[in-house]
Amino acid sequence: MADHVQSLAQLEILCKQLYETTETGVRLQAEKALVEFTNSPDCLSKCQLLLERGSSSYSQLLAATCLSKLVSRTSNPLPLEHRIDIRNYVLNYLATRPKLAEFVTQALIQLYSRITKLGWFDCQKDDYVFRNVIADVTRFLQDSVEHCIIGVTILSQLTNEINQADTSHPLTKHRKIASSFRDSSLFDIFTLSCNLLKQVCYMPLCCVKLCSPFRSILAFWVLFLADPSLSDTTSCASTSAAVLVFQSLSDPNNYHEFCRLLARLKSNYQLGELVKVENYPEVIRLIANFTVTSLQHWEFAPNSVHYLLSLWQRLAASVPYVKATEPHLLETYTPEVTKAYITSRLESVCIILRDGLEDPLDDAGLVQQQLDQLSTIGRCEYEKTCALLVQLFDQSAQTYQELLQSTNSSTIDITVQEGRLTWLVYIIGAVIGGRVSFASTDEQDAMDGELVCRVLQLMNLTDSRLAQAGNERLELAMLSFFEQFRKIYIGDQVQKSSKLYRRLSEVLGLNDETMVLSVFIGKIITNLKYWGQCEPITSKTLQLLNDLSIGYPLPKLVKLSAVQFMLNNHTSEHFSFLGVNNQSNLSDMRCRTTFYTALGRLLMVDLGEDEDQFEQFMLPLTAAFEAVAQMFSTNTFNEQEAKRTLVGLVRDLRGIAFAFNAKTSFMMLFDWIYPAYMPILQRAIELWYHVPACTTPVLKLMAELVHNRSQRLQFDVSSPNGILLFRETSKMITTYGNRILTIGEVPKDQVYSVKLKGVSVCFSMLKAVLSGNYVNFGVFRLYGDDALDNALQTFIKLLLSIPHSDLLDYPKLSQSFYSLLEVLTQDHMNFIASLEPHVVMYILSSISEGLTALDTMVCTGCCSSLDHIVTYLFKQVTTMLSTVLNIIIFEDCRNQWSMSRPLLGLILLNEKYFADLRNSIVNSQPPEKQQAMHLCFENLMEGIERNLLTKNRDRFTQNLSVFRREVNDSMKNSSYGVNSNDMMS
Repeated sequence: MADHVQSLAQLEILCKQLYETTETGVRLQAEKALVEFTNSPDCLSKCQLLLERGSSSYSQLLAATCLSKLVSRTSNPLPLEHRIDIRNYVLNYLATRPKLAEFVTQALIQLYSRITKLGWFDCQKDDYVFRNVIADVTRFLQDSVEHCIIGVTILSQLTNEINQADTSHPLTKHRKIASSFRDSSLFDIFTLSCNLLKQVCYMPLCCVKLCSPFRSILAFWVLFLADPSLSDTTSCASTSAAVLVFQSLSDPNNYHEFCRLLARLKSNYQLGELVKVENYPEVIRLIANFTVTSLQHWEFAPNSVHYLLSLWQRLAASVPYVKATEPHLLETYTPEVTKAYITSRLESVCIILRDGLEDPLDDAGLVQQQLDQLSTIGRCEYEKTCALLVQLFDQSAQTYQELLQSTNSSTIDITVQEGRLTWLVYIIGAVIGGRVSFASTDEQDAMDGELVCRVLQLMNLTDSRLAQAGNERLELAMLSFFEQFRKIYIGDQVQKSSKLYRRLSEVLGLNDETMVLSVFIGKIITNLKYWGQCEPITSKTLQLLNDLSIGYPLPKLVKLSAVQFMLNNHTSEHFSFLGVNNQSNLSDMRCRTTFYTALGRLLMVDLGEDEDQFEQFMLPLTAAFEAVAQMFSTNTFNEQEAKRTLVGLVRDLRGIAFAFNAKTSFMMLFDWIYPAYMPILQRAIELWYHVPACTTPVLKLMAELVHNRSQRLQFDVSSPNGILLFRETSKMITTYGNRILTIGEVPKDQVYSVKLKGVSVCFSMLKAVLSGNYVNFGVFRLYGDDALDNALQTFIKLLLSIPHSDLLDYPKLSQSFYSLLEVLTQDHMNFIASLEPHVVMYILSSISEGLTALDTMVCTGCCSSLDHIVTYLFKQVTTMLSTVLNIIIFEDCRNQWSMSRPLLGLILLNEKYFADLRNSIVNSQPPEKQQAMHLCFENLMEGIERNLLTKNRDRFTQNLSVFRREVNDSMKNSSYGVNSNDMMS
């Protein structure tokens, strides 16, 4: 008994350490100990002990989780009696402890659902013992509020569990269980939920607010309505229940759950399936009213907006495809929903500022998600949407301009108008982007023109004030607008006679696409000038420039004077984000790669073979390299300044290298950097190998330089540059690899950033150079150059330092390793075959684990690697089989016993090849000797089984002795003989 108590106490301590401690080492030790507990033979009894006597909710959670794993395992499954006992115990436990921690209750219900699903077809005395779902749940529904919540949650979770495929069990079994559950139980569950919903709907509103089961019932309905296959069991009884739901939802506390329910309705067609046709208009009206009310009261349930917009997005998207004769009424209600969303966002600005609430504009992901949904909704009945936006924009813009001109304006009033304009600019960009969802007309293009003109006029106003003040959120909205405008109205497929361009010409004097592009570039330069220290704006501005530099607009862009200015003045003097100062963070320089990628594409348009133009463009980077070289040449230098200068420089170069995907331009870059500046990169790796913020950019630059993208790395026949480039690559991999292995143990939460990220880039670099087709690797061994061996040996050292679990836990590491392994097994199997057995086993086991990876690229790479290995082995084994058999038959074999031991394995591995070899030898004999030779081979394999047990090996050795003697006797009298060279072929 004392042991049980002590064991329980230890488990509770481990649970507390796992879920509560902030110390990584302690948590990892606890996790390791609990994994061992899960795999222990007495896990079942200890789980019951934890549930009965555990004082911590975490220990109860552990018990529930472990039991779920036990009942789910496919190997050594629990007996039926044990699973029945667990099911009954869980139900009784939930019934007697209705006030458990929510996560414990959820875990126990999950356990019940899993047992029920996996045991759905299990019988005991002709009784399907796990199908009594209604009986199991009814006693919960007839008890207290807490019990009722548990009962409804069981229904919801069980339906979800049945509907969810399990990767550890066959899909056919899942489908069989789901079909049986639907046919035998789902209608009863649906009827029960309808009755519960009606009871709640008829309650007074004050009771509904306090009635938690209402949320659980709605959660069940969300799940039930989500799967069209489940709705086959519904009946017209759902009509009254559905209408009652809409009528009863005046409580904001219930919005979120119900909005999720609405969002799962795929279209008005599915609504039509769930309600009577004659009630459809009423249901749509109620949904619209509910949506408008919800959007107007956004402060009560902000998380519900996504689900409401999701529903209306689907409804609006279905309008062009509706062929039914009944009116869908969306043209009536969609504009109301659009108006409610827009006006509610504008009204929220003042309230958020006044009450100090969290501003949704700060959540870029949330804003973009809602705008994507609104883009479709707003294009439905677009005339009304556009008229509303014009009206609201003109009001806010006029008020904003008046406030700026007034000397008595308060900062709060200006900020409110900037917030309203921010929302309007975002929304205008979204509805313009929604043009792809509907067939647009000339009239709608003209409406787009009205909106675009207003945003550009606002931009001119805000840009004129940037020297004094600016609004970051409004600038980000402008960039979002420009991105949507670019996607829709910049391109070779756009009709330049579009009424949008006519309106731009009339109002702003922008007569063609080139002039519009000049507005884009002007805004980009303005942002880089005034917002260079604001990372979000700089990053999005450069992304816009990068998008413009891809494809169609390039020739027009290069002709712009503003673009020529950038190509000739890309220095910190004009673009502050290119500067290096003591406040610069090494990780803040990532945007520089994007900038130089765009500049590189722009430069390539007219570069051709003009080396002078290239040298002129590279002058700022040349100066930066010379500055770093000067620092490295002294014994003492400012290390932080050197780091910042180098990191900025290599990020710039990586952008240029990525853009230069043609041979002529890339060779200019290669000749510029090699050999002059390569030692500086090598020196940086030697100095700062332990600083990933420095080494990762350098390694990524090298990986880009050796990447033969678009066959850009093509050296002359007499040029040694391919080999020299590989030697530099090998040196960098070896230098970094050998040093990074000396840093010792790294905490688990830092291992990727400190070590594995750099290792992953090295793998990518090695893969790129090995598969680039510009290096003859036979040269290295021929001339005694160890560059190839050093690189491959470093790869092995790095690989062996990585646990198998990490190879699959980090996606980028997985992809780089398995793609490299594919190349090695294809072209360098001799190296793989020469490795020590434990290394080969590590590689083979990593392939085995990679075959089960979810990442298709990883799985495909493993299949290719395995194919290359098997092909290599097949060729080697057949050669060895021919060699051994040739020695035994034709030579004076003095170690016949030793030869017999591997020969049996070689024959069993290649039975078809052995049969072909045997037939070749028999057919080479004179006709009168062929039967005797054939009999010799038959006797050789007589009584031999397909295994390598000692008894079988000994029998084969005896047969081989007789075989050799009989073959020699037969061949002495043969004038033909057999040429050993023929056999070897």
